[in-house]
Amino acid sequence: MAKGTTVRMWHRTVFILIFLVTVGFGAVVFSLVRLQLIDGSSLQMRATEQQLKDTTLTAKRGTIYDCNKKELAKSATVWDVVLEPAFITDENRETIAGGLSKILGISRDEIMTRSRKKTYYDKIAGKVESDVRDAILKFKTENNITNGIRLVENYRRYYPYGSFAATVLGFTGTDSQGLAGVEAEYDSQLTGTAGRLVTAKNAVGTDMNFQYEQEVPAQDGDSLVLTIDEVVQHYVEKYLAEGITNNKVQNRGCAIVMNVKTGAILGMAVKGDFDPNSPFVVADAQQAEAISKITDAAQKKAAQQAALQEQWRNKCISDTYYPGSVFKIVTGSAAMEENLVNENTVFNCPGSLTIDGTTVNDWKRGGFGHLTFAQGICNSSNVVFMQVGQKLGAKLFYKYFGAFGFTGKTGIDLPGESRSLFYTAEQMKPIDLAVASFGQTNKITPIQMITAACAVANGGYLVQPHVVSEILDASGNIVKTASTSPKRQVISNDTSRRMSAILQQDATTGTAKSGYIAGYRVAGKTGTSEKTEIKTSQEYIASYCGFAPADDPQVAMLVFYDEPHGPAGYYGSPVAGPTFLGAMTQILPYLGVEPKYSEEELEKLDGKAPDMVGQTPAQAKNTASKAGLSVKIYGSGEKVISQVPEPGKSVPKNGTVVLFTDQKSVGQTVTVPDLTRLSLSEANQKAVDAGVNISITGAALTGSAAVSTAQDVAAGTKVAPGTVVTVTFSEDNKVR
Repeated sequence: MAKGTTVRMWHRTVFILIFLVTVGFGAVVFSLVRLQLIDGSSLQMRATEQQLKDTTLTAKRGTIYDCNKKELAKSATVWDVVLEPAFITDENRETIAGGLSKILGISRDEIMTRSRKKTYYDKIAGKVESDVRDAILKFKTENNITNGIRLVENYRRYYPYGSFAATVLGFTGTDSQGLAGVEAEYDSQLTGTAGRLVTAKNAVGTDMNFQYEQEVPAQDGDSLVLTIDEVVQHYVEKYLAEGITNNKVQNRGCAIVMNVKTGAILGMAVKGDFDPNSPFVVADAQQAEAISKITDAAQKKAAQQAALQEQWRNKCISDTYYPGSVFKIVTGSAAMEENLVNENTVFNCPGSLTIDGTTVNDWKRGGFGHLTFAQGICNSSNVVFMQVGQKLGAKLFYKYFGAFGFTGKTGIDLPGESRSLFYTAEQMKPIDLAVASFGQTNKITPIQMITAACAVANGGYLVQPHVVSEILDASGNIVKTASTSPKRQVISNDTSRRMSAILQQDATTGTAKSGYIAGYRVAGKTGTSEKTEIKTSQEYIASYCGFAPADDPQVAMLVFYDEPHGPAGYYGSPVAGPTFLGAMTQILPYLGVEPKYSEEELEKLDGKAPDMVGQTPAQAKNTASKAGLSVKIYGSGEKVISQVPEPGKSVPKNGTVVLFTDQKSVGQTVTVPDLTRLSLSEANQKAVDAGVNISITGAALTGSAAVSTAQDVAAGTKVAPGTVVTVTFSEDNKVR
């Protein structure tokens, strides 16, 4: 090969090498520039994301208290069980899977599979109790497992009183979000703010050579102080449940107790309800059994959901109904305020009234003849109130219907409040106005009705009903206080005072005397309304609305039973009146309302059993005689060793104190008879024959003819001789 050719080849080779080196270094330099200057920030962020593990820390949900700071709903600490697969080795994988399988009841194979995941954090069980946590900690210690299983603190909602105030409190879901009641209405305040736990990890999730962990603590939710009084609520629920049983109520019942001056709800109950600790379980045993027998899956699911929705529904605020004769207090107050009637305005009630070709009958066939406006209320005459409605006219009627709050929601701080269904003045025909005057045309909610009743009672002011009085932060500081200022004045103080006096007369000698309580000057009105939307059968709603004391009203109560089918019938007086009576007899003295007895009431009041323990039988007879009581002696001992009723306990006028003179006689028992559906004299005789005393409440105390409708000790119960059984009396089942 020529020398020149060799040189040229060598130069070409060198050039190629230089070119390749230059290109190679250029590519490296370009990559470095791109990585450092162009993609540097994003790559750094991605690296950080791979190295840092961000875990959410659950905030503790705020506590719900009653007005006296009793805990009604609280969050207790539980734990989430977390696998850390990146820390689990082949040496301890079998041990961990087997141990957790036994403790948690999870398939061993499932845990094995999940332990091989390319992750640091895998929750395998949520919200376990302390016994499970302790078992896991013990297992880790016994097997020397330091990594691979982690327990993360969480919270579970508890309702210490079970179904107590369930429709007010509501419940939470699996993620602790409020789904009903105040839990839902105040969810954002109760929830708090979640925290974060940030930990440095390498690409596979294990710890890096350096340690980095930063915690942003969760901020606990605010707490609520309710207006609900736990004691008042218990009385309301007790007597409401008894009424549902005694009257065989088909479609649940509800009751509300409200402070007439502030709008604070002291008690609100719906029966049947549910246990918020297990809200997704159908509480009604018969309903649950019927659902369990459905074979079609889709139908079964639909029935289950319908049952749950029904038991969660707060009937006090979500159901609309014709209020019936209770609404007469609104119509009457409006007419009095407009000076269209007064207490002595005379009406004629022939038993029916024909308007535009439609004849509307009064509840009493044959009517009442001539009677005053006040007597029209006390006799609950529909014919009188149709005439009152005519005096008002559609425009004035609608004006007061709106002023009393029936054209809009009350705005109570609970979810699910329904709107009323009503005719405007322009839509109302003469027959509509006539029937609306006694509570049958327009549909309203129970919360609207009791709010209007409070306005009649408190001087004419429409108050804002509410169930939360205060919101507290995690340190207990007051964040917000509910306003108790009235919305507006609807009627004058004079009209309020005069209507209250009429309603007191109604509760003393009129159709509402089933709610009469000696010494407490109850003002009351009964209601019986027909459910006209039901075409296949006649169904009714029985209600009683009242407040006390009539001359200085403090607290009001509305009782509402939907479709009663019991022996007392379906009228408001015998069905709903006893529930009002039983609950308010306990509530009023508890709230510190002092009784003021008339001379007539004092003569009928129960007395106190004198202390005869330690006396001889002869001495005891003398002591009892001075107290107007008789005695019955058991045993052959020389002195009284015990007595029933006990010393200082209530004993009826002219009642009997049973004395025991030896240990053998102390074990004596008698059987409580069925004391219902009897006149006062019949009940007294039956009690004497059975060896028990009876204390009477309700209509019998007014001196009128009445029938016993309930007793506080069930028939068939074995008790000591002389035991006092309280018997409630109401007007017969034809009184509205």
